[in-house]
Amino acid sequence: MSEPTVRVQKIRKDSVKTRLIIFGTLALLLLIGSVFSEHLTPCDPYLQDLSNAKAAPSAAHLFGTDRYGRDMLSRVIVGSRASIYSTLLLVAIITVIGTGIGVFCGWHGEWIDTVLMRISDMFLAFPGLVFALAVAGVLGGGLQNAIIALAAISWPKYARIARSQTLSQKETPYLKAARLSGSGTWKIIFKHILPNIMGPILVTSMLDIGTMMMELAGLSFLGLGAKPPIAEWGSMMSDTRSLITTVPWVTFAPGLAIFVSVMVFNLLGDTIRDYADPKSRGR
Repeated sequence: MSEPTVRVQKIRKDSVKTRLIIFGTLALLLLIGSVFSEHLTPCDPYLQDLSNAKAAPSAAHLFGTDRYGRDMLSRVIVGSRASIYSTLLLVAIITVIGTGIGVFCGWHGEWIDTVLMRISDMFLAFPGLVFALAVAGVLGGGLQNAIIALAAISWPKYARIARSQTLSQKETPYLKAARLSGSGTWKIIFKHILPNIMGPILVTSMLDIGTMMMELAGLSFLGLGAKPPIAEWGSMMSDTRSLITTVPWVTFAPGLAIFVSVMVFNLLGDTIRDYADPKSRGR
């Protein structure tokens, strides 16, 4: 390999590592901030002061106040806990369920594989958010039901990835040797298959965080997610959308929080994908 090529690969590797540190740190700050959000708010996010309703952004209220005089900055900060951790819980659920179904189908095959894959085809045939609206409407409102609705329609992607990866691992020599050595099914799955297929699944889940955050906020915006007075970014935008022409800051504040969070997690997911690519590591 020529020296210029080695130099380019080293620069690319260092760039990916730098971006991973930067975006990983930003994502960690968001997570830590949401955990301690109640201690970081300058005002009580639920305290109403009608004499100060719809106040413009100022030194006292950096994001202004809403129609009830509540400090928008405090509500955005405290709303990060519901928005971010509900998203992480949702991504964890669909990753575990989808991976479990995919590994099961790929390992056992036969009729159960056909049935479950046809079911996943049905879910994939519908527009995701439209299907989630239907499921959430049947279950009723609430953040918990919104998570269930999105989980019900989002697992097939992970099942497809896990199934294809399991099928590719199933016939490898090392796995045949493990079976010949007397290893049981569960030992093979947890010791050999899962460690070798989790790379693409984890990258997909990281890239899905921003999408799931947007969809959860969308359900809340439409009244099928978090309900007032709970501070959640999507429901906050829905509650203030009628004021966007008169006091736009009350709607822009939670919208900005969603934009920044989605951007950070998307950039982190892209960087992890690049880091997982052997070409980016110069291998």
